[in-house]
Amino acid sequence: MKSQKRTTIYDIAQKLSIAASSVSRALSNSTKVNAATKALVLKTAAEMNYQQNAMASNLRKGNNPTIGVVVPMINQNFFSNIIAGLEEVTYKKGYNLIICQSNELHAREVDCVNALINQHVSCIIISIAAEMGPHQHLQQVLDHRIRLIQFDRVVDELDTFKVINDNEQASYEAVLHLVAQGYKRIALLEGPQDIDIFRQRKEGYLNALRKSGFPILEELMCENAWTKELGAEATAQLLNSPEPPDAIFASTSDFSALGVLEVATDKGIAVPEALGICGYSNEPFTEITSPSITTIDQYSISMGKTIANLYFQDMEEFDFNVETKVVSIKPKLIVRKSTSRI
Repeated sequence: MKSQKRTTIYDIAQKLSIAASSVSRALSNSTKVNAATKALVLKTAAEMNYQQNAMASNLRKGNNPTIGVVVPMINQNFFSNIIAGLEEVTYKKGYNLIICQSNELHAREVDCVNALINQHVSCIIISIAAEMGPHQHLQQVLDHRIRLIQFDRVVDELDTFKVINDNEQASYEAVLHLVAQGYKRIALLEGPQDIDIFRQRKEGYLNALRKSGFPILEELMCENAWTKELGAEATAQLLNSPEPPDAIFASTSDFSALGVLEVATDKGIAVPEALGICGYSNEPFTEITSPSITTIDQYSISMGKTIANLYFQDMEEFDFNVETKVVSIKPKLIVRKSTSRI
């Protein structure tokens, strides 16, 4: 069935044989329109099922209560929880969210940002894609006088508000936990090192090894093992080496840790007795795997709320020349059976 065309103020004006500007004033309850005309316009609008274009109205008033959000992957618990935390705050404030997914691709991230700029959103909240590229599109957000808040994965050189986790400290504590459980050869599954959070997590790993007096061995560090498939591939290589690790810290994500667990299970390696496994981000499935997976909770819902509150707190006095404000949220190590052998 053919969809019905949306009724506009011009349709109402044509039916009543009056100016569209008079219809607009009547619908806005302007005192410049007499009561009889106003009543007639409202009655006709109701009969024609007219619905006001809220975005156009807000733009005329210089206000658009809409916030754009760009995340790498919507189906990851961390990012979906961020969105949930954002929405809980923004809904109460009468704001709407437009959610975009870069799918870890720089070109798609640029397209998302440009689309949000064209939507005249009041703010863009973004965690950058793993595929790195120039950041002119983010500078354009500021050039358009749109507020920009970065979270989790950020571009350090851009002077914007940033909400981050203390990734280095979280990784440091995770590796010290593995040491305390008696593991001696602790491998690291890394994410792309051109992304700040993965560099920080690697530094935490290295600091913990130094603190424990352990040697730093390049053969135990696997680059770009940040998906389930890549984590499984790296794990197979590690476990087939002459001196395999007795613990693996999947610093990239719990999906990578799941890849580790699947390979260990296929090889008949006992977890945690012969191999300890620690992930990152506290995905829901980590509680129900066998054994359950030790991980790091990033307090993502609280992080989302913090981001939204930061926007509303500074909305009135926002200064595009303000110095960068960085809010750091400390993650928490969640110890489960995959590393508990003492």
